[in-house]
Amino acid sequence: MKTTKKQLSETKVQLTITLGQKELDDARQVALTKLSKDVKAPGFRKGKVPPSVAQKHIDPNALAQQELEDAVSKAVAEAFIADKIQVLDRPAVDIKKYVPGQEVEFTAEADILPTVKLGSYKKLGVKKVVEKVSEKDVTEIIERMQKGFAEKKEVKRAAKDGDEVVIDFVGKLDGEAFDGGTAKDYTLEIGSSQFIDGFEEGVVGHKAGDEFDLNLTFPKEYHSAKLAGADVVFSVTLKAVKEVVLPKVDDEFAKKAGPFKTVKEMKDDIKRELNDNREREADENFKQQLVDKLVEKSNVPVPDILVEDQKRSIEQDMTQNLAYRGMTIDSYLESKNLTREEWQDTEVKDAAVVRIKSGLVLAELSKLENVQATNEELAEKINEYQTQYKNTEQDFTTPEMQRQIANRLITDKTITRLAELNS
Repeated sequence: MKTTKKQLSETKVQLTITLGQKELDDARQVALTKLSKDVKAPGFRKGKVPPSVAQKHIDPNALAQQELEDAVSKAVAEAFIADKIQVLDRPAVDIKKYVPGQEVEFTAEADILPTVKLGSYKKLGVKKVVEKVSEKDVTEIIERMQKGFAEKKEVKRAAKDGDEVVIDFVGKLDGEAFDGGTAKDYTLEIGSSQFIDGFEEGVVGHKAGDEFDLNLTFPKEYHSAKLAGADVVFSVTLKAVKEVVLPKVDDEFAKKAGPFKTVKEMKDDIKRELNDNREREADENFKQQLVDKLVEKSNVPVPDILVEDQKRSIEQDMTQNLAYRGMTIDSYLESKNLTREEWQDTEVKDAAVVRIKSGLVLAELSKLENVQATNEELAEKINEYQTQYKNTEQDFTTPEMQRQIANRLITDKTITRLAELNS
């Protein structure tokens, strides 16, 4: 077998392979063994006909075709392995010349895992920044807790800021009700900014039983292209006004709010929890910035085939995430004023490229830093997943799933190593 390699790009290679009589003779024996299983010959049971006998009953063209397929298949695998080329998909084969039993010449073109030229990764100049917790932050948490324990008294007076109201409303654009603009028995806290500007302010001053219209304009940057900047009318029926009476923040409140004896204990616990959360957020931001910076400093060719795979994955994830929020891809695209093709070629493609570059850079770094996952670590992680998803049918013990978990574990450890080298 003779092989010539041609680098078509940083992510694609072409091998020209020539096989002679020896390779084709070997392939013919394999082909005869395969085809003889379907041959019927006097004195032999089906499937038991010897290849030498079966050859007399096999169509020469079928034998030549099978010989070619077996020879090419074996040669392609051996050639790419011999050259230590990691292909990303099945190579595309183009037969240039074939003389049965004598010679075959063909090309095999494939997308390959590119060579990543990693930039300097020990002095990336990224600093970990932890936002300090202020008294205002603690106070805001306590105010939310107060609302959770608040007493709501229905009143006859007009609604004011801070009240909770129950309303029916219908929003109309050019006299027609629009999607998402109608509700009954809707509970609204005035001052919460749940609605567009002017809506909550328009409810203030009205009493239970009032019916009124609010002439409003949607923001120009509103997520729905149909409503962005549009003049609309909301017909509102105010059904109830409730005064929200917040409990006093004292030791009794602290005891109701949690396992605390005093307000000081409660505040200290809130501050500690906020500090822990911000420390975790700062750590995650620090690691992400390090990866982004390393990608920026590295040369990372991106194979088209990986981009397409990631685009499909991202679109699937997006579809699921939107479904949890009661939205569809179509409604999301409408809010962005994009066609599906425009979205795939911009947002989705950009996100796919970022994912791929990050993955390739971290894979290269794991090799350089010899980051590995031990059997104990893998077993612990699998047990963690099994506990977390015990109510699902997901099997985390299959070889494929264990490989995926091991890869995630190595990626996490590599990012941690990168952070250690830049701390």
